[in-house]
Amino acid sequence: MEEKRVADVAPDRADIDKSDENRGLSIPPQCREAGDEAEFVHPADMADHLENLTLEKQVCALRHMPTEDAAEALAELDENVAVDVLENLDADVAAQIIAEMAPDDAADVLDELDEEHRDVLLNHLNREDSEELRNLLNFDPDSAAGVMNTELILLEEDWTADQAIAHIRSQMEEKESPYYGYVVDRGDKLVGVLSLRDLMLARPGSIVGEAVAGRKLITVRYDTEKGEVANLLSHYNFMALPVVDYQGHIMGVVTYDDIMDIIHDEASADLLGMVGADPEETVDTPWAESVRKRLPWLVVNMFNSAISASVVYMFEGSIAQMAALAVLMPMVANQAGNTGQQALAVMIRQLATDRFDARKSWLAVLREAKIGMVTGCFMALLAFAGAWLFTGNPLVGTVMGGALLCDMLLGAVAGGSIPLVFRALGRDPAQASSIFLTTITDGCGFFIFLGMASLLVL
Repeated sequence: MEEKRVADVAPDRADIDKSDENRGLSIPPQCREAGDEAEFVHPADMADHLENLTLEKQVCALRHMPTEDAAEALAELDENVAVDVLENLDADVAAQIIAEMAPDDAADVLDELDEEHRDVLLNHLNREDSEELRNLLNFDPDSAAGVMNTELILLEEDWTADQAIAHIRSQMEEKESPYYGYVVDRGDKLVGVLSLRDLMLARPGSIVGEAVAGRKLITVRYDTEKGEVANLLSHYNFMALPVVDYQGHIMGVVTYDDIMDIIHDEASADLLGMVGADPEETVDTPWAESVRKRLPWLVVNMFNSAISASVVYMFEGSIAQMAALAVLMPMVANQAGNTGQQALAVMIRQLATDRFDARKSWLAVLREAKIGMVTGCFMALLAFAGAWLFTGNPLVGTVMGGALLCDMLLGAVAGGSIPLVFRALGRDPAQASSIFLTTITDGCGFFIFLGMASLLVL
């Protein structure tokens, strides 16, 4: 069973990284561009360089590299680039590279290929590798099973520590990163987890099953959403988290490097979703597809903007009588919009990294309202003074300050509430939330400002 102390195995990872850094990787001479003779200490550096080459050079480089180096570089490539390369490699060469990759990385790349090409590559693999990858591809890619690595070290509970260490030594080269040994019973049910540090410090002759007895076992089921897996791994500071089925049989592990990718992807998706862009969109996405995905939200934004425009039109006479209102009006909406965006960003981040209960969620909205009130009062005083000096009319300053306070308070509450409303409706809390927030702060801000001006000034 997983314990917080397992984080002590971090030095093992450092040793692994050092061994990688001592091995230079370079592009074969026949695949280089003019003046390109760089050697790379890590596959990620190689991948960055490859992404700047033409597709022809990328294919050439991977075809002529040692298979192990090619597999490591392919795993680090952007998914769209990796797919293009695989589609242009000979099936035999591509299959050899896929076979050298960690199963979870290979499954991620294969999942992006069209089904026909994927089947061709899988048919070129040996039966064992092909079946393993087909099984992984059957899982939801957004679940724990969809991101797990099936390369793990199993230890039988009746083994001694010496037997376990000997087994790990025999398996070390074939496994990606054996941070822990997973202790199972005769039915392959997970009964405990031992860090390599604990195992090395165990007394000779001690039984591994007894070493994990009584420890709390922390696992995730195979259908757990990957975002929740990321939260658990981050919360406990584990290097890996075991994935089990409903009967407790171990299926694989999710490692910290996979979680880093998940957190990065979810943060990017939230950022894109807030403004109505597709979470999967990148600069390599075909422009026509981007148009198709963005256009519906732009249409929604147009209708929302029309609401704000209609509010301004209602007060056409007031604006005609006092041109200064048209100058000051956008400041109210802009300041409230910024306040709302701050609250929106905090709430979306919290929803992405934690599970709110209903009471805590709305207390967070109340917190944003308090912040909006205090910052609104301060900004209202500045706006009052500025508008008075600008127009020479204290009533205009009063309108400006009052409208700004009301709209900033509204923006803070709306920014905190919109993600919760979206979540309650079963939608992504980040999806186009910025568009709806802007509609509220602009429309209401214009109405409050121009309405107060009509009553108090004109």
